[in-house]
Amino acid sequence: MRGHLVVCGDTPLAFRLADELTTRYLQDVTVILPSKKRNHGPQIARLPRVKVHEALELNDEAFRDVNADLARAVALVGNSEVGNIHAALRVQELNPGARLVIRMSNTSLGARIRTLFNDCAVLSDGAMAAPSFVAAALGDPAPSHVRVAGRTLYVARRSDRPKTIICGLADTRRSEGNPRLLPDPHETANLVLAVADKTPRDPLSAHRPHHRPYAFLARNLRLVLNRRLMQVVLVLLAVIVLGTLALALSGGSSFSESLYLVLLDLAGAANPDTSLGGAAKATQVIVTLASLALVPAITAAVVDALVRARLAGPLALSEPISGHVVVVGLGGVGVRVVAQLNDLGVPVVCVEMNEDAVGVPLARREKLPIVFGDATRKETLRSAWVNTCRAVVTVTSDDITNLEAGLSSRDLKDNVRVVLRLFDDDLAGRVHRNFHIPVSRSVSFLAAPAFAAAMMERQIIGTIPVGRKVMLIADVPVAQGSALEGRPLSEANQRGESRVLAVGRRGGQHFDWEPQDGYLLVRGDRLIVLATRGGIGSVRARSIAPVPEAPWQPG
Repeated sequence: MRGHLVVCGDTPLAFRLADELTTRYLQDVTVILPSKKRNHGPQIARLPRVKVHEALELNDEAFRDVNADLARAVALVGNSEVGNIHAALRVQELNPGARLVIRMSNTSLGARIRTLFNDCAVLSDGAMAAPSFVAAALGDPAPSHVRVAGRTLYVARRSDRPKTIICGLADTRRSEGNPRLLPDPHETANLVLAVADKTPRDPLSAHRPHHRPYAFLARNLRLVLNRRLMQVVLVLLAVIVLGTLALALSGGSSFSESLYLVLLDLAGAANPDTSLGGAAKATQVIVTLASLALVPAITAAVVDALVRARLAGPLALSEPISGHVVVVGLGGVGVRVVAQLNDLGVPVVCVEMNEDAVGVPLARREKLPIVFGDATRKETLRSAWVNTCRAVVTVTSDDITNLEAGLSSRDLKDNVRVVLRLFDDDLAGRVHRNFHIPVSRSVSFLAAPAFAAAMMERQIIGTIPVGRKVMLIADVPVAQGSALEGRPLSEANQRGESRVLAVGRRGGQHFDWEPQDGYLLVRGDRLIVLATRGGIGSVRARSIAPVPEAPWQPG
C-alpha cells in the first residue's frame, strides 16, 4: 500500500487526527497503538478507512508490519515526547522520504529537533489550540490571531490603525464571503495582519482600574492587621493605659514619667525602685510580667499575618479589577493563552495550584497577578475577582478541576463567559448541552486540523479564517538545490497566493520581520509564509530539493 498515512498513538489527538484525515481528506490511514481496548483505541478502531495495528512499542518491527517504508507521511502524536522523537528517527531510517509530523509541547526544542530530519513538522497541540481559547474568552466568532516565532499576529481592520502592520491580508469590501486575498499593492487591503504589542484593542481596556494609593494602603492594612493581631494590640494598649494611670496615681509621678516607666517595663528594662509604695511596686511587677506574655503573642500574631498575606497570593495585595480574563492553570496550554491575551492588551489574572508550573515565570516576568490556590474553591476564585471578570478560561490538565472551577465561577457570577478545556470530547458536548455552558473545547479537537494539514500540506503552523476562505501560515525551509536557492526573496511572493512575512537566515532562531525583496535566499533559510492552500503548495514545491531520477537500467 504505497502512499498511505500512518498515525502513531492512542491519545485523543490521534483519534481526532485519524478522523480528520479520513473524513476531510478521504485518506487511508493506518494507526499503530498498544491496544484496541484501551484509551481511545475503541473509537479509533470504529473509524472508516482506518486500519489498526496493535504493537506494544514503536520499534522497527512495528513500522515494517505497517509498511512504513512506503508511507507518504507518519504522525507521531503519543504522550511521550522522547518516544515520539525516537520513533521518528526509526521511521527516517526506514523511509527517508516520508513526511514526519511530531507532537511536542516544547516549541523551542522542536525547532531544533526538526533540523535532524529531512522533511519534518514539529507541532504543539497546545499552541494550536490556544488561539481558539483566547478567541472564545474575548467573544470573537473565530480565532483571529496566531503565535508565530515569538510574536502574536492578529487580524485587524486598517481603519483601527494598528501600530505595526505586517502586510495587507484581504480586501473584503466587495464581498465578505469571497474576499480578495493578498492584494497588490497591499495598501488596498482593508483587513491587515498586525503585530500585537500589548496595546489594548478590546473594550476590556475601559475597565482597567484607576490607581488610588490611599485605598490601596487601606486594603493592605486590613489584610495585615487581622483579627488576632488586633486583639493583641488592644490588650497591649490597655496594659499601657491602665499601667500608666495606676503608676501615676500610686507613685506620685507625672503622667509623662509614668508612661516612660511603663514603656520601659514593657520592653523588659524594668528598674527596681525600693522607695516606691506597695501599689506602685505591684503595678510595675504586673506590667513587666504582662510584657513577658505579650512579646510571644505579638510575634505569633505578626507571623500569622505575614503567612496569611503570602498564602493569599500577590493579587490579595492589589486593587480589585474588573473586565479582566481569569485563566485557571498555567501549564502548556495556559501559558500560551496568558501570553496571547497579554500581547493583545487584555488584563489577565492567573490562578494556579503549583508554584513551579511552567507558566509562572512568564506571569511574573510580565508582572501579571497570580493567585496560588485550589481553583475549585470559591475563596480562591473570589481572590481572582471572578465576580467582576469578563471570562474564565479553565485549562488545567484535569477535566474535573476545569469543570468544577467553571461551575463555581458561574455561582459567583451568573453571566460570566466560561471556556472549559475538556479532554473528553463526548463530555465536552454533554457539558455544553446540560450545564448551559456556551463554550467547552477539547485541545485535541482544536489541534487536529493543523496536524492533518501538516501531514497533507507540510509545515503548517497556523490558520487564519477570512470570510469563507482560510489563509495558512507555514514555516518553509529552503533546501539545497531547490528552485528558490540563490534567487531573490521576491520570487517567493505570488500576488494573491503567497507572501513571505519573515526570514530566519541559515536556520537561525532570530527572524527578520522586514526582509528585503532583493535578499538572495540560501540553503537553510527559513521562510514564514502567509498563503492560500494553493500558494503554500507552490512555495513548498520550489523550496524542496529535486528528487534525483533513478538510474536507467537496461531492460
